[in-house]
Amino acid sequence: MPQIKSAKKRVITDAKRGAANQAVRSSVKTAAKKVEAAVAAGDKDQAKVAFVAAESKLAHAAAKGVLKKETASRKVARLAKKVDKIGQ
Repeated sequence: MPQIKSAKKRVITDAKRGAANQAVRSSVKTAAKKVEAAVAAGDKDQAKVAFVAAESKLAHAAAKGVLKKETASRKVARLAKKVDKIGQ
């Protein structure tokens, strides 16, 4: 445990930010799973709605620095590809 006051504060803020970042990461994963579930069910309308939500969450995560921009872009592209394949 740190002895210096600023180091003690840093431990507390790191824990808070870590928890916030974990919540964002979790919501991104949940949104992606909803898209994949709709794709697996073959429901194109539901998949499109879920994809829009997932794209928004990924963009937010990238903007906040939780995910790198390239990572978010790659995940969006892969989800879009899955949604586009429905009904082919």
